[in-house]
Amino acid sequence: MSVVVSGLSVAFGSSVVVDDVSLSIPTGRTLGIVGESGSGKTTLVRALGRHLPDGGVVRAGSVAVDDVDVLGLSPGALRTWRATDLAFVHQEAGATLDPTMRVGTQLREVLALQGRPQDPVASLLEAVRLPADAARKYPFQLSGGQQQRVVIAAALAARPRLLVLDEPTTGLDASVEAEILGLLDDLRTSLDATVVLVSHDLGLVGRRCDEVAVLYAGQVVERGAAADVLSAPSHPYTAALLGSAPTLGVPRTVRRLTAIEGRASSPGEGCRFAARCPFADAVCRSAEPLERVVDGVSVRCHHVERIRPELPALASPPVRLSPPPEIDGVRLEVSGLTRKYGRQVAVEDVSLAIRRGEVFGLVGESGSGKTTVARAIAGLPSGVGPGSLRLDGSPLAPSLARRGGARRRVQMVFQQPDATLNPAQRVRTVLARALRTLGGRGSVEELAARTQVDPGLLQARTTALSGGQKQRIAIARAFAGEPDLVVCDEPVSALDVSVQAGVLELLAAQRERSGTSYLFISHDLAVVSYLADRVAVLYRGRIVESGTTAEVLAGPHHPYTHALVTAARDRPTTLSAGTASAGGCRFVARCAFAHDRCADEPALREITPGHVVRCHLASGALPSAPLSVRTEEQS
Repeated sequence: MSVVVSGLSVAFGSSVVVDDVSLSIPTGRTLGIVGESGSGKTTLVRALGRHLPDGGVVRAGSVAVDDVDVLGLSPGALRTWRATDLAFVHQEAGATLDPTMRVGTQLREVLALQGRPQDPVASLLEAVRLPADAARKYPFQLSGGQQQRVVIAAALAARPRLLVLDEPTTGLDASVEAEILGLLDDLRTSLDATVVLVSHDLGLVGRRCDEVAVLYAGQVVERGAAADVLSAPSHPYTAALLGSAPTLGVPRTVRRLTAIEGRASSPGEGCRFAARCPFADAVCRSAEPLERVVDGVSVRCHHVERIRPELPALASPPVRLSPPPEIDGVRLEVSGLTRKYGRQVAVEDVSLAIRRGEVFGLVGESGSGKTTVARAIAGLPSGVGPGSLRLDGSPLAPSLARRGGARRRVQMVFQQPDATLNPAQRVRTVLARALRTLGGRGSVEELAARTQVDPGLLQARTTALSGGQKQRIAIARAFAGEPDLVVCDEPVSALDVSVQAGVLELLAAQRERSGTSYLFISHDLAVVSYLADRVAVLYRGRIVESGTTAEVLAGPHHPYTHALVTAARDRPTTLSAGTASAGGCRFVARCAFAHDRCADEPALREITPGHVVRCHLASGALPSAPLSVRTEEQS
């Protein structure tokens, strides 16, 4: 099923969100769409199926899917076409599933709509690699990855020829992401479907898509073969996006991420990227460039031929090294931490030490216990169980209410700042209250300056801020009392690459300024490899590996770590489906290296100084990733 978009423009009121977009996607091919938040990606793909939200109007253009004029269909014909040929998979799977209905009931409803009420639900679940008993569960009883599989199963029921994926794996850990994407690839092949994939993960698009369209301020500024565009960009915006994206195995001491400063110019004021482009001149500011083909790539830029040799430096800027903070002595010591929710053991016997001025990464798949560890350290409700915390050698109370003067010393930054910012308050009020309650020094303006908050935002209400701005306010609030340790629980997972780069650099700058330590939790191994000095890998509540980031990622390492790193590189993984073992090694049911000794639970053992692994395999038999982790000396 081929898709042809010609001159498409979509507006909400007087605001044009998609402006004169033309695309062509052959049958069976995958087009990736990338760009910052607000660039028009979601509006564009919603327009493909006339799924625009209230207020959205197509002002011009056409959408043709094979010989069907989608924008010209009557309401009845549109419903029929959507039911038979189109499927959407959204970012938030949980939001598209009814929490009050069992999974099987919801899938049977979809089959009934397709006129196939007798088809077995079990076959749909099997196709997405879920056990048959998943049909008896409610959505909230499934993990994020399992919920996404259910949504894909519902899409499968229609056997669609056009599959639109809007950030389908955002927020999922590397192993689950690899499984979901592998599943979608299989479905594309079996259905001979055309796929449109929206993602902020440039590496993912480069590996999974045939072509890519780079969207900026509602316009396609570059389009061509994904491998070519994302390795040798022709537009400065594409290069700037690449300069914002971390690379697995490349730390901050080797390559510095750069956020794209500024905002898009208004239509009619020349090139829309001119205000943010280091190559802009008078021509760029006065005349809007036309889309043209240069060396097989469609690009919207006046000076492609002149600036193309300089774009690699923008995509991979030189490192501006500053003296690293001194990492000396232990800031936080966690000993024997165990937490239970009823009979469910979330974390068991976790011990770790975070040094002064260190970024300590914590990784593992959904449900491994990362957030439970984070909440326990922050003094927030995290179940019950034994274990001790010591901050700079002194006992730290497990409950925030009992920490007294130590309360300001440990702060937390959450994944969703919306949940922690009062929508009725202005930014100035939020920061002033943080200074007062945490005993901070200086004025609100001084706090804003040292945490890189735009002074113009101080009078704004938190509801008027973008996701990146909200996260900066959350970070500024955490630093109001000049904390010794900040716990960051997935602080950038919901942000696009440019905003993510700005937040990561803000965290790094605060460490360099104040010597603050971080516990940094993320599902994104590239982000962890960029920022963290050391990392621990958590699996079903147990630390299975810990060491310097370079040693843990490159190996030799634990088989589970190996599977995570392999999945993050989008390579075939040895990680199989499996359930928790009743005894012995917790990973044995999913491990490609399992043997008889795995019936006994292994202890942590040191394979090199400071690098420990919980595995029976001899050091020489532990797997290594096909990954070269660069160090400052190699740069």
